[in-house]
Amino acid sequence: MGVKIKEILPFREVELDHFHGREIAIDAMNTLYQFLSTIRQYDGTPLKDSEGRVTSHLSGLFYRTSNLVEIGIKPLFVFDGEPPKLKSKTIENRRQIRAEAEKARKKALEKGKKEEARKYAQRSASLSSEMIGQSKTLLSAMGIPWVQAPGEGEAQASRIIQNGDAWGTGSQDFDSLLYGSPVLVRNLTITGKRKLPGKDKYKQISPEVFEIEKIFEKHDIDRKKLIAIGILVGTDYNEGIKGIGPNKALKRVKEDGDIEEIIESADKVDVMEVDPLEIEKLFLEPDVTDDYSIKWAPPNPEEIKRFLCEKHDFSESRVETGIERLEKGVGERAQESLEKWT
Repeated sequence: MGVKIKEILPFREVELDHFHGREIAIDAMNTLYQFLSTIRQYDGTPLKDSEGRVTSHLSGLFYRTSNLVEIGIKPLFVFDGEPPKLKSKTIENRRQIRAEAEKARKKALEKGKKEEARKYAQRSASLSSEMIGQSKTLLSAMGIPWVQAPGEGEAQASRIIQNGDAWGTGSQDFDSLLYGSPVLVRNLTITGKRKLPGKDKYKQISPEVFEIEKIFEKHDIDRKKLIAIGILVGTDYNEGIKGIGPNKALKRVKEDGDIEEIIESADKVDVMEVDPLEIEKLFLEPDVTDDYSIKWAPPNPEEIKRFLCEKHDFSESRVETGIERLEKGVGERAQESLEKWT
């Protein structure tokens, strides 16, 4: 879900080649859920191998990441660890939504309503620990680094950016901005034409770049006030205050300051189900680590084909095309590095 504050955030649309040579720390779980939701057959059934194992996540991870590498982008993936206890309610709500969506999908299929079934299928996507392990195995074979976060993946990705080990975070959610990432890139792995739900129309999706300093400059706020806006609207840790959207929240912090100052405003105290200062602390002092290693390597073609083609029934010709894209990107990186020192 994440924090829904896009309507007050300045951003710019760019082409994918804008990120040539950039290291982007991608929120792995967010991205894998995208693949599981969108890469499906017409009736909403996910892609599967001959043994009935879901492969939609592997398809998206391999082909779309290969495209990024060919363009000259240096992706790295950050996986979630243990979520904070305050997120337990959100996690349970998501489970219920997926379960209800799966029931609705089956009913729609029984009635022959394939388009409706696909809509519900996108909401019922579930990511297992086995799928996460498969994704890490594939990334390693592709030569793409990945980092295991102790806590929230977006918090760890933001820490990697703050340490100067990558340029920006990649996610559909805005949480990384609250965690202090200087740059957020949306739509990185879904760029291109996408069919509008329930319509025979397509929309062009372009990457969106959000820069935290431009947000601060436009609204004359700082990070603590941005976090306060998120808390008022609602985060993965709290439901927010009824009737307060991004614009009202922005007005509130301009009048009263950060979340602590808002609480202290005697005539403007709102009832919240959790301590807002505890939520603020989760964003300011998240569970992250500096003990990680990031190294891009050449792909291992034999290992990729063994994993995708032999084990999961992928088309060998298509996989070879993806490998060629990976090798092209790696080759251009090596050439650019050589030219830099000559």
